[in-house]
Amino acid sequence: MKRRILGALAASALLATTLVACSSGSGGNSSDSGSSQDTKTVTGTLRVLTPSYPANNIGKAAFQKVVDKFHEKYPKMKVEPDYATYTNLNEKISTSIAGGDGYDVIGSGVGWIAPFADKGVYADLSEFGVTPKTIGKKMVPALVPPATYNGKIYGYPFIIDARAIAFRKSDFERVGLDPANPPKTFDEIKAAADKLTVKDASGHITKPGFDFNTSPGNYRQAFIIFLASTGTPLYKNGKPNFDNAQGVKVLNWMKSIIGEDQAFGQQNAAQKPMVLTNEASMGFVGSSVDCSDQGVGKANCDDLGYLLPDNGKAAEMVGGDILSVGARSKNKDAAWAFVQAMSSPDLENEAAMINNKVPAIASVPQSSSSLQSPLAKFTSSHLKDAIYEGGPANWLDVRNVFGPTIDDVLLGKISAKDGLDKIAEQAK
Repeated sequence: MKRRILGALAASALLATTLVACSSGSGGNSSDSGSSQDTKTVTGTLRVLTPSYPANNIGKAAFQKVVDKFHEKYPKMKVEPDYATYTNLNEKISTSIAGGDGYDVIGSGVGWIAPFADKGVYADLSEFGVTPKTIGKKMVPALVPPATYNGKIYGYPFIIDARAIAFRKSDFERVGLDPANPPKTFDEIKAAADKLTVKDASGHITKPGFDFNTSPGNYRQAFIIFLASTGTPLYKNGKPNFDNAQGVKVLNWMKSIIGEDQAFGQQNAAQKPMVLTNEASMGFVGSSVDCSDQGVGKANCDDLGYLLPDNGKAAEMVGGDILSVGARSKNKDAAWAFVQAMSSPDLENEAAMINNKVPAIASVPQSSSSLQSPLAKFTSSHLKDAIYEGGPANWLDVRNVFGPTIDDVLLGKISAKDGLDKIAEQAK
């Protein structure tokens, strides 16, 4: 979820024109399609764009295991990886399509499927027998809706990045709060944050009572989570559903924390959740955390508890990595085989471990290494409460307005109502 997409389809008109002109036909016309073809004789190069494996020795070694598994079926095909990040992913996709050299396999995130499927970038996975019904049996249901566009599946959920709120048990006890009964509602969270915040003699915050764990431009995700906790979906029947009394209430409540319990945009040097290293008493965290000595350490993990905001409905935001086959790929069957190799339980578990996320495939045992941290156990057990950002085909454009406008409200430059009205106008 701290995912800023450069340009956010700034070249969408060019992409649409290029795709119409250059898009290949169905999987049946790809060079390796056909039930009679021997996959062990297929040659060519498979281009894979993925943010799921860091471009370091650990990431490359894990990716090579996927290649090795893929080569069991397609031994003569070369694999050309492009280790992207969520900072440059959109730029790479847009540039490749506009240049007429699209990827065969594309890893992207929640909120991206509808915009890119609408532009014809992703292949309809029904070519491979994948439907919302079949994928719902194999995957954690939380990521099936964001992989779907107009009733068809364009992405295969891979690993999940969820959001929970962590708190320091010792800090709760310090101010007389009960760690066994953590706050959940707006009023309870705010009251707890006020008690937990530590300030020096001049009133400067030395330890935030609540850490949004975000940077300017990305407070929209906290807004979406807290809005969902009131039972209010971001969109309803395809129309904006945040420019209402509930949206105004949520945004004004967030504003009450800024300056009182945390400075706007405050982060530590590593840009990691401050609560995990005892630099904040409560705040947002991701799906999992490394409790080893190479991570935050056992002592920190033992002092942490977890909660979901619940102002009528518990809400756990889920994002994550979703795998797609390029619509213009000339090797669609091989691309699909690579997606399947990536999604094998043991390799998916390893990718989840590397990224401090949890697997999307339902068959991964609960005893798997990626689900062993207390945070991973908590987030994976609450996927029934999952919500996600995005939905419409213009979401990537809308979020470019969403982030800065939410910032303006939190900084007191415009009112919550005016800000949400501005975003809703862009979202129509």
